Amino acid sequence: MVVFLGIGFFFIYWFLLKLAPEQKAAIWQSFLKADYWWVLACVACSLLSHLVRALRWRLLFNPIGLHPGVSNTFGSVVIAYLGNLAFPRAGEVMRCATLRTSEDIPMEKSLGTVVTERIIDLLAFGLVVVIGMLAMFGEAKDWLYDTLSEKYNNLPNMGMILGVGAGLVIVAFVAYKLFWKKLLHIGIFKKFNNLAIGMVDGVKSVFHMGTRNTLLFLLYSVAIYLLYILGGLIIFQAFRDTSWLGMQAAFVVYLFGSVGMTFSQGGIGVYPVLVQLALGIYGIGMEVGTACGWLLWGSQQAAVIAVGGVYMAYFSIKKRKKTN
Repeated sequence: MVVFLGIGFFFIYWFLLKLAPEQKAAIWQSFLKADYWWVLACVACSLLSHLVRALRWRLLFNPIGLHPGVSNTFGSVVIAYLGNLAFPRAGEVMRCATLRTSEDIPMEKSLGTVVTERIIDLLAFGLVVVIGMLAMFGEAKDWLYDTLSEKYNNLPNMGMILGVGAGLVIVAFVAYKLFWKKLLHIGIFKKFNNLAIGMVDGVKSVFHMGTRNTLLFLLYSVAIYLLYILGGLIIFQAFRDTSWLGMQAAFVVYLFGSVGMTFSQGGIGVYPVLVQLALGIYGIGMEVGTACGWLLWGSQQAAVIAVGGVYMAYFSIKKRKKTN
C-alpha cells in the first residue's frame, strides 16, 4: 500500500513542482469556471457503472443456487472499490465479507465468483486495449505515431505487426504440442498449468448459466465499459474548452486513465496527469486538461467514498444486530 500511495503522491509533487505560479493560478481558475452540475452527472454515471457491475456479479451466483439482493450486492461492490483505495485488492475480500454479513453467503462461494469475474474483466480490458490500439482515431493516432517515431526510425506497418503476431502464435502452439507435457513434470510449470485450467474453467462457467443469463452477462460487461467512457464524455461538458470533444476522445482518455489506475493506489496523482496528456493530443491546454483530469478522477472517488461509507455503516449496524 505504502509503495502505491508513494508513487501517487510523488507524481502529485513532481507535477506541482514543474508548474509556474501563473500556471497554478490558471488551473485554479479552470476549477472555478467548471460547471459542477456536469460533475454531479459524472458521479451518477460512475455509480451507475457500479450498479451494472453488481447486477452482472449477481448472475454468477445463479448456477450455485444463490440469489443475493441487488442493494446488498451493489453495496458490496462499492465497498470493494473503497477498500482498494486503502489496500490493493483488499476490496475483493471486503465485498465477499459484507455479502456474508448481509446475505449469509459463505466466503468461499462468493470468492469463487469474484475470481471468475476478475478473469473475465482482465480479458475484456485486454480486448478493449487491443481494439483501441488498432482503431486509434485521428489526432490520437498521429500523436502515437509521432511519439514512437522520435524513438524508432523505422516503425513496422500494421501488416508486419499482424504477421509477426500470427507467427508468434504458431510458434507458441508448436512448442506447446512438442514440449508442454514434458515440462509438466516440473513443479512451477505444473502450477502454472493448473492456474491456466482454472482460469479457462472460470470463463467457461459464464456460458453455462443459460442463454438468457449469458447474454445478460455479456450485455452488462459491454455496458460497464461504455459507462466508463461515457464518464469522460460527460466531464468534457463541464469545461467550455473540452465541450466539443466527442466519444472518440473520451475513449482515448479512458485508455490513458486506465494505465494510470495500475501505477498508483486508485490512480492518485497518475490518473489526472495521463488524462491531461490525452487531452493535450486534441489541443486542450494543460490548465484545463489538468482540471478536467482531476475532476474526472475525483468524481469517481467521491462516489465511492460517499456511498461506500454509507454502506459500511449500514453493514456494520446489521452485523452488530445479528451478533446481538
